[in-house]
Amino acid sequence: MSESTVHVVAHIIAKPDTVTALRAVLEALLPPTRQEAGCRQYLLLQNREHPTDFTVVEQWADATAIDRHLQSAHVQQALAQAAALLAAPPDIQRYELIG
Repeated sequence: MSESTVHVVAHIIAKPDTVTALRAVLEALLPPTRQEAGCRQYLLLQNREHPTDFTVVEQWADATAIDRHLQSAHVQQALAQAAALLAAPPDIQRYELIG
């Protein structure tokens, strides 16, 4: 794995009455994102005990690939659709693999 590989973990919380709608928005991101240049992994998780809690685990070739992803039409559309569905702003963190 290249030293420039960037790992991203995005924690997303839905309003209790918008879980199904937010899940649909997040699932729609999977196919186009996985086809993007530089995308090595893009996983969507939903907490079994707290269904409002979603986590996206991502792996990108480098920061440039992430920046392109964030500016893509499908991400911009998802952000607009998700705005009213979120209980709080997403917590998005970038990491490097150390072991």
